[in-house]
Formats: sequence, C-alpha cells, structure tokens
Amino acid sequence: QVQLVESGGGLVQPGGSLRLSCAASRSIINVNAMGWYRQAPGKQRELVARLISSGNTDYADSVKGRFTISGDIAKNTVSLQMNSLRPDDTAVYYCYAALWAPGDTSFYWGEGTQVTVSS
Repeated sequence: QVQLVESGGGLVQPGGSLRLSCAASRSIINVNAMGWYRQAPGKQRELVARLISSGNTDYADSVKGRFTISGDIAKNTVSLQMNSLRPDDTAVYYCYAALWAPGDTSFYWGEGTQVTVSS
C-alpha cells in the first residue's frame, strides 16, 4: 500500500513561516499532479496549491504571493513553503497525488499535518 508521508506542520505565530514536505513511501507511476489541500474546522476541504507534471502551478487566491509549491513529480515529492502566515491559515494540510485518466481521476492522500497560526 503506497502512502504519502507529510512532515513540517506545527505551531507558528502570525507572520511566521513553515515548510511542509511530502513524499511517497513507494514509487507511484504516471502521477499527473501533486499538491496540498487544507481543511479548517467547520469548513470544506479546499485546494491550496498544486504542481502539475508540465511544471505549471496553481494557487488558491488566499495564498498567492505567500505560499510557494515545489517538488519533483517523477520522484513523488512535493513541498509547500508558507510565509506570512495568518490565523486563517490554521487547518489540517493534506498532501495528495493525482493520476488522470479519461473520465476518472485517482488520488493518493496523506494523513494530514496540523498547521496552527496563533499568538
């Protein structure tokens, strides 16, 4: 069973930085995208950032200019550098890998890592 293993969450003060990392426990072939979702208490899970195999990246409007995604799709690794953190960034952050097929998408998920932004 392939797992995505996350690291780097924690408690940080507003304005601070954290770096999240994610790697697959075994190689996953044909990955098209990797990235991060987050879910805050009482809210729906939302896409934070993704890295596509073409090299393109996408970000949620709320994190543009503050977060940077990087990684190596072929090696199944992805990181998220989070700067200028705000209390509303507090959430559980989930790493994912997506495999696209006509009419279907398969996902691998990490277990999540807590990020808390508080003074």
